[in-house]
Amino acid sequence: MISKEEVKHIAKLARLELTEKEIEKLQKDMSVILDYFDLLQKAPKPKKMEGIYKDLSSTRKDEAISDYDIKDKLIGQAPDKKDGYIKVKSILQ
Repeated sequence: MISKEEVKHIAKLARLELTEKEIEKLQKDMSVILDYFDLLQKAPKPKKMEGIYKDLSSTRKDEAISDYDIKDKLIGQAPDKKDGYIKVKSILQ
């Protein structure tokens, strides 16, 4: 179980002022959380998953794409447009 001094130290780092009752509650809560992390660390590790990751040493060919082509496609798909821009509702008044 985490000690009260450790809880007080963590509270001081977080600039929290805690009552004795809050310290005791956090002591219990933090202990449960840390115990759960211990349980997770003891859990069996998954075997290597074949087929999930492709060969990471192979990379795709780097090809430049014109920003203009993408802009035109995006604006072309917008329901409302004006002067080459997407028109949206005003959110500021």
